[in-house]
This record gives sequence, structure tokens and C-alpha cells, in this order.
Amino acid sequence: MVQLTLPQNSKVKKGKTWPKPQGATNLRSFRIYRYSPEEGGNPRWDTYWVDMDRAGTMILDVLIYIKNNIDPTLAFRRSCREGVCGSCAMNIAGRNTIACTKGFEELPSGEVVIAPLPSQPVVKDLIPDLTNFYAQHAYVQPFLQTATPTPEKEWRQSAEDRAKLDGLYECILCASCSTSCPSYWWNGDKYLGPAALLQAYRWLIDSRDEATGERLDALEDPFKLYRCHTIMNCAQVCPKGLNPAQAIAKIKHMMVERVA
Repeated sequence: MVQLTLPQNSKVKKGKTWPKPQGATNLRSFRIYRYSPEEGGNPRWDTYWVDMDRAGTMILDVLIYIKNNIDPTLAFRRSCREGVCGSCAMNIAGRNTIACTKGFEELPSGEVVIAPLPSQPVVKDLIPDLTNFYAQHAYVQPFLQTATPTPEKEWRQSAEDRAKLDGLYECILCASCSTSCPSYWWNGDKYLGPAALLQAYRWLIDSRDEATGERLDALEDPFKLYRCHTIMNCAQVCPKGLNPAQAIAKIKHMMVERVA
């Protein structure tokens, strides 16, 4: 597992250290990456002391507490707070994950460092620009494709075929896996990355889909698929416990099988 401590910006200066709250006994410091194009685009680390007795139990609770009670300028994405939407993905203590399900008690003692997802352009503070990531997801055409006439009621599927989709459809597109992958850091413009390829495999093995050949053709490229070197960072950081590397290996096997 490659531990990460900084986003792609090479030089980040020390920023403001906010004062400790008066009367608090259960304090913890959080060093948070700050970047704002309105402020000249110079990134910095700001340090916040948080009363953990008032901040909740998850890292997202801490960030909301900081924004509501200490620094209203802090920017980050959030939505469901239930580990479903994936919008609060970020790098916490050197590991990509989603903030809403990461408890601060799971982290090692000492200062907690929080940064945006690595290798992506930063819009502001903890908000990455995922335009390319979403475009790659769209490229694999993540929807059912058929040639036969549409049935009157529904496309039927056996329980056994349905079970093959378990561990694939649960992806929440948080981008934690792709942005933890060194191959994606180096070739993110060409390599589709773990998240997109996981979804590609989800439709490749769907018994109802009739575009297997076309889907494989779209992946037959030295970069789109074959930049995966089975480093396994993707499987280690996935907050849903999925294994994109395994799905990628199975796509490669399908490529070999159709040529044999």
C-alpha cells in the first residue's frame, strides 16, 4: 500500500494555526490542505484544534464542526453522510477514503492530515476536479445494451447470473481507488483506472447485455486496460470493500479467451 501525505502540488507552505478552544480537555489537531484560486492559487496547510467531545465521531463530522464553528471558508464536498454518494472522498492520514464513514478513533494518535484526492486538479481546498474521472466512467458505457427486441415486462436473469454482479454494482464512484493507483497518477489521461474498469466488467458479465464484443473492442488498447500492474492499492482503499484489480484481471482473461 502506497501511503500518501501530499496531493500533486509539490510545495505547500505552512499556513495558519487556529487557537485551541478554551476549556476543552479532549483536543486533537487536524492539518488540512487549503487552496483557493481567489487567493492566488498558493496552497498551504492550516492547523485546527478541535474539541472532540463536541465534534462527533466521523471525520466528516469534524470537518463540518470546523466549518460551522472555526473557519467558514473551508471547502469540501458532502451529501448523503451514509457512505452511498461518494462525494466526501479525500485523503485522510495518508489513505484515500470517504470522510463520512471514517471514524477518527480508527486513526493513529497525533495530528491528522487531510488532503484532497491525489493526482487530480484541485478546485478548492478538499474539492478535486473529477471531470476526467467521470468521462472515463462514461466511456465504458455503463448501461444495458441489447439487440433483441425489448421484452414486454423486463429483462429476466437467473439468480446465479445475478450473483455474478455482487461486488461490482456497489461502486459509489468516490474515486478513492483510481486516485490511489500509481499507474493512474502517471497515465490518468490514457489509462481508464480501477473504478471505470470495475464498471466495465460489471456490464461485460451481465447475462442480459449483448454488446460484449464491442465492449472488449473498446478496451483493447495498450493504455486503457493494460496499465494495471496489480499493485492492489485500489482494493485496499475501497470504502465498500470491492476489488477492482480482480475485475481488471478477469477482463484481461476475457481478452485472451476471445483470441484463443
